Amino acid sequence: MAVTQQEIENRLWDAADELRVAMPEAQYSSVVFPLMFWKYLSDTWEHTHQTFLRENEDLDLSAEEADEVEYSNYQTFKIPLIFPGTVAESRASWSSILATVAQHGLGQRVRASLQAIESANPDKFSRLFGSMTWTSEAVLPGEVLASVMRTMNRVPKMHEGNMSHDVLGGAYEYLLKRFSDGSGTRAGQFFTPREVVDLIIELLGPKNHESVYDPTCGSGGMLIAAANLLKAHGGRGYTLSLNGQEAVTDTAGVARMNLFMHNLTEFKVEVGDTLRDPRFKKPDGSVKQFDMIVANPPYSLKWKPWTNDPRAIGGVAPQSSADWAFVQHMIASMDRNKGRAGVVLPHGVLFRGGQEAAIRQRVLADDLLEAVIGLPANLFYSTNIPTAILMFRAPGTKAPERQDGVLFIDAHKRFTKAKNRNILTTANIADVVTSYQLSSDANSNLVGLGGDIGLPARFVPLAEIAANGYDLSIARYIKQVTAEAEDLSTLIESYNLARAERQKTEQRMLDVLAAAGIEGFNA
Repeated sequence: MAVTQQEIENRLWDAADELRVAMPEAQYSSVVFPLMFWKYLSDTWEHTHQTFLRENEDLDLSAEEADEVEYSNYQTFKIPLIFPGTVAESRASWSSILATVAQHGLGQRVRASLQAIESANPDKFSRLFGSMTWTSEAVLPGEVLASVMRTMNRVPKMHEGNMSHDVLGGAYEYLLKRFSDGSGTRAGQFFTPREVVDLIIELLGPKNHESVYDPTCGSGGMLIAAANLLKAHGGRGYTLSLNGQEAVTDTAGVARMNLFMHNLTEFKVEVGDTLRDPRFKKPDGSVKQFDMIVANPPYSLKWKPWTNDPRAIGGVAPQSSADWAFVQHMIASMDRNKGRAGVVLPHGVLFRGGQEAAIRQRVLADDLLEAVIGLPANLFYSTNIPTAILMFRAPGTKAPERQDGVLFIDAHKRFTKAKNRNILTTANIADVVTSYQLSSDANSNLVGLGGDIGLPARFVPLAEIAANGYDLSIARYIKQVTAEAEDLSTLIESYNLARAERQKTEQRMLDVLAAAGIEGFNA
C-alpha cells in the first residue's frame, strides 16, 4: 500500500521532533535538511546502482570498467568511499552509516560522509551541506543524532522509482513551513509564505526559456515557484534558468537542496552579500541582467552604503535601511528589452524622506515603477507590519496605458485569519492578479472595481505624484483607504520619521544662530 504525502510528512516531523531534547526548534532545520537530502541522494544512488547491476549482470567487467560504465551512463552524481584503504572503509551513504549508529563517533562519520559527497561532486554539491556544526558531539550528542536517523529511516525510500519529485518537494516545503510556523523569526527570516510567493510570481508571469533571479533567495522558494507556475500554466518549467544569491552559507545550502528535491537542475545559487559583493556579473564587471527578478529582502537592514557604485541611481540609500539599495540592485539587474521585477517591502519605502525620497523621484522620473500593491498586515513569520509589492519594468517597456504613471492597488483587507498569521487565499490572489492585469486608463480614477473583484485600484499620473513630493503612500491616491483607520504601525513609523526630521532641522537652525552670535533662542 502506497504511503501518503501526509504520512511521509508526519514521519519526517517525528524525526525532527527527536531534536527537542537537544536544541530549540529554530535550529532543527540545520540538522534535518542535510540529513533528509543525504538520505534522498543515497536512496537515489542505490536505486540506480541496482538498476545498473540488473542490466549489466551478463557483462564481464572489471571493477574499474564497471565504475566507468555506471558513472558514465547511469549515475548523475557520486557517493564515494570514505576512509578508503582502512579498516573503517565504507560508502558515504545513508545506509552504510546508519548501520553504525550505535558506535561512538557517529557525528564524525556523518560529517566525513557529507564532506566526501561535496568533494566528489564539486560542480553540483560544493558547500551544499553548510557548516555542519551540528555533527559535533558538543552541539548534538551522538545518541540524539542516532535517534533522528533511526526515525527518519522509517520514511520510505526517497527515489523516483518510489515517490515523485512532487511528493519529495512537497515534503521539503512542509518542513520549511513547519519550522517557520513554530520557531519564530530565525527560521521565518528565510521563508516567505507560499501564498505571497505565488502572488508575486503570478504578477511577473514567467515564460519558457527565461532567466529568473532572486538576489536574496533564502530557501529558494521563489525560484521554485516560478518553475511550478510556468508548468501549471502549460509551459515548461525546466527550461527556466534559475539564479539566486544568499548571504548565509547554510541557508544557501537549504536552497540548493530544495531545488534538487523539486527536480530542478538548471540553477545556480551563489553565496555572498548581494549589495557589497554581487556574484552574478558580466565580463566587464557590471551586474548580470535577467528577464525576471523577484525578491523579499530583509526589511530595513542596516548596511554600509556604497561610495561609488553604478547601481545607485538617484542617490545612495541611508545606512539605517538598505530597502532602496536592494531595489536599485534589482533595477540594474533587469534585462533592458523585457526585464521586470517584483519586490516585497514595508510601507516605509513609499513615504520616507531624505535620500530615499531622492531615489524615488529618480525611479519615477525614469518611469520604472509600474505598480504599488498594498498587502494585509501580519502575513509574514518575522514581522506583523503591513507590506507592499512594488512592480518595476525596464525603461521603455511598460504597456502604453501604464506609461508616465503608477497603478495603485489596495488589497489590505483581502486575507483570512489563521493560527499565527493572516493568509491570502487562492481567490484573494486571483483578485489581485486580475486587478493588476486589467487595462487601465490614465484619465480614469479607478480600475478593478467592477464585477466580483471589488479591489480599490487607481492609475495615477506622474504629475500628481510629483505634486505630492513623490510620496507613494497608497492612502494618498485611493480615497477609500484614507476614509478608514490607517494601520497603527505605519502611522507610528511615519510620525517617528517626521519627528526625527524636525529635530534635525531645528538643531541645524540653532547651530546657525549660535554661529551668528545669537544666544538664548529655543526652538
